[in-house]
Amino acid sequence: MKEVMAIVRMNMMNQTKRALSQAGISSITARDALGRGKGLVSFDLLHGAEHGYEEAIAQLGQSQRLVPKRVLIMILADGLVDKAVNAIIRVNQTGKSGDGKIFVMPCHDAIRVRTGESGEDTLDEV
Repeated sequence: MKEVMAIVRMNMMNQTKRALSQAGISSITARDALGRGKGLVSFDLLHGAEHGYEEAIAQLGQSQRLVPKRVLIMILADGLVDKAVNAIIRVNQTGKSGDGKIFVMPCHDAIRVRTGESGEDTLDEV
């Protein structure tokens, strides 16, 4: 059992949900988020700004702005992880900065509150 967390562009949510559904993944949680990746920041300018150089601060301009994103969280049986990752990449990959990130982490247990079921019985079918 794994936790898959994906950060995608807001305007890609409907296509991403559709692709996940077609891959057999129906259970997802989505949250709004603000963030930015390293691609928008010149680390030389950032270093200069941290030291108080006004020229560097002025040149940073809008690059420190946080961009609206959507975070998808799924707890999946091991057999569905690759399908989910591939579906997310297929829909969201443009080759441009900001396409998103996917994190795959171990998940030790899942418990359905309504019934008390635990483990993979609480997850989508493989």
